[in-house]
Amino acid sequence: MIFFKKTNSFFIALSASILFFLIYFILAKAGLIITLEPNLSIGDISRWCERVSPSIFREPINAFSNVGFMITGLIMFWILSNEDKKTNDFTGLTNISILYASVVIFLGPGSFLMHGTHSYWGQWIDNVSMVTYIIVPWLYNLKELGNWSFKRFITTYILIVFIFSLLSWFFGTNMGINLDLFGVSIALWIISEFLYKFWGKINKWYSGFIGFLVASIFGIFPTDIFSDLVNYWWIVLFWLPALLANTAPTKTRTYNPWFFLGMISYIVAFIIWLQGYPDTKFCNPDSFIQPHGIWHLITAFATWCFFKFYRTEKIIEK
Repeated sequence: MIFFKKTNSFFIALSASILFFLIYFILAKAGLIITLEPNLSIGDISRWCERVSPSIFREPINAFSNVGFMITGLIMFWILSNEDKKTNDFTGLTNISILYASVVIFLGPGSFLMHGTHSYWGQWIDNVSMVTYIIVPWLYNLKELGNWSFKRFITTYILIVFIFSLLSWFFGTNMGINLDLFGVSIALWIISEFLYKFWGKINKWYSGFIGFLVASIFGIFPTDIFSDLVNYWWIVLFWLPALLANTAPTKTRTYNPWFFLGMISYIVAFIIWLQGYPDTKFCNPDSFIQPHGIWHLITAFATWCFFKFYRTEKIIEK
């Protein structure tokens, strides 16, 4: 009975993961969810390099490589379920740790549905799953720096996910306002992490400039931004952490090695992701090794690194 109580959350997560594949298989076999993206036919090369299959998985390698996220999240649940002592929000089963492990698992089905079904709604769910993950770190930082209650944190989180889900369904990923929430959230994460590490009233107001560095890493340079401020209006959000971070953190984190390893892994994965398009040098549509599939596996590892990073949190002793 004690063992069951400790591992109950893990088995719930495992059951949900298995149920996803069971439902997918039943609906796909019934011909209810498999389609084709516009201008693509069976045998064509997909947007992500892999050749379109006539099976119930349009891109088998790119779809099943997402199992990496699900396994990673399940390992997190196993560890958390078997910890009695809660030294921070990421040790033991806490509201934050359950949310984090859950959205890591959700990344798997989200992307699987896009690559597996080639449907509009599959692509939509993929984008939603990415947003449900990437807004957790910077909102968690703002929770700590703004002295938010968990209720305020989760209310804000649900509201952002709801608005993104609604607008992206009708207007696409940029929500009709030219806002790449996933990309901007990466910048907000790094900015808020800078404030967490180097808190200071002066640091608050120049922390937003770090967003330009993050944008440059992903190919959007200041010259591009300032020559087209109408389209790049979202740079004002770089100062959102400064506006909401009103108190110094009460905890400290150890950045080496897990934070840096996670960031390096993600950047390497992004470079590989750029090769996962038709007509790129490393695109072989019939290969069992797909760049986009590798991207999935490495980013799954990055989520593990950040999980380990947040588990290093300790209360600052005064």
